[in-house]
Amino acid sequence: MKTVTILGATGSVGTSTLDLIEREPDRFRVVALTANCDVIKLAAAAIRTNAEFAVVADEKCLPELREALAGTGIRAGGGAEAIAEAASSGADWTMGAIVGCAGLKPVMAAIEQGGTVVIANKEPLVSAGDVILAAATRTGATLLPADSEHNAIFQCFDATRPERVRRIILTCSGGPFRDWTTEQMRGVTLEQAVKHPNWSMGAKISVDSATCMNKGLELIEAARLFPIAHDRIEIVIHPQSVIHSLVDHVDGSVLAQLGPPDMRTPIAHTLAWPDRMATPMAPLDLVAIGRLDFEAPDQVRFPALRLAREALDAGGARPAILNAANEVAVEAFLQRRIGFLEIAAIVEHTLSCYDPAAPDIVDAVLAIDAEARILAGERVKDYAV
Repeated sequence: MKTVTILGATGSVGTSTLDLIEREPDRFRVVALTANCDVIKLAAAAIRTNAEFAVVADEKCLPELREALAGTGIRAGGGAEAIAEAASSGADWTMGAIVGCAGLKPVMAAIEQGGTVVIANKEPLVSAGDVILAAATRTGATLLPADSEHNAIFQCFDATRPERVRRIILTCSGGPFRDWTTEQMRGVTLEQAVKHPNWSMGAKISVDSATCMNKGLELIEAARLFPIAHDRIEIVIHPQSVIHSLVDHVDGSVLAQLGPPDMRTPIAHTLAWPDRMATPMAPLDLVAIGRLDFEAPDQVRFPALRLAREALDAGGARPAILNAANEVAVEAFLQRRIGFLEIAAIVEHTLSCYDPAAPDIVDAVLAIDAEARILAGERVKDYAV
């Protein structure tokens, strides 16, 4: 049996992972599950899967978790040290699905164990890509991407002969405001921004998709994961979200991975890799889909794409600043403190006023992240409604 740990078990990626594991209980054994503070959902998942260890990041929720797990034999933990312990459990396969830069240290702890670590949260690779890749090389850990786009590339990219690849093409749904003018987007509401046209995702990621920052972060992540020059990674709008990404080879062959807009497909690929496993998704019906459309992204209406490309090209601490400022700005939008267009404006301002040296260890990344959050938070006050 493959032992499994899920960091972020109550979010959309975590619940999709649990759905697949619970369909094949003889194939997987759950070592640890973590959540931020959703005790009810975490305890239920731990009991269903007979997990060994359940952890809440918010220590104030630990008494409630202990009560929920009383008599089950499942150990309960709370706080950062317990999260690190869960990540260091030595599982064969660890899902890193903690949203935001909060997932960086747990992912690093899992990598230190040298097993297979699945990256579902973009922020660690964006903020600390060089540090994470160096750690994986040192420990022999295998990094697998669970993002639908990067998983698609992984399936089509021949890592043994990267010189055969001419381009990577990341597809982007365009979000709910793909056809909106800038003036229309000034009045975007929270309810409109979190309603993605194709995918079921958490609020933060849904807003990132609406601003196209999600695709900007994926651009940086792709540059970390695949040995190809930055200027050979392109983004194309594909509203149907059926083709998840493409790899263009030097002979003119373009390989694409297609599938329904359901995270269980790429997660299943990583769970079974290098094998395959069955999923509950119906076969893709191309006749019913009828058409596949593509268009170039508009970096004027969606400046997050430009900001991400600039941060990638500049390197150093820039991606970490980009990510931290975006997290602060999105949270302010979710709290209805700023307007939709102010998200990218706050990120751009933070990048313009902070330029530290490139980080070489996790603590340096986190220090840059903390300072960028302070600066972005000050800018939020200028826009606050």
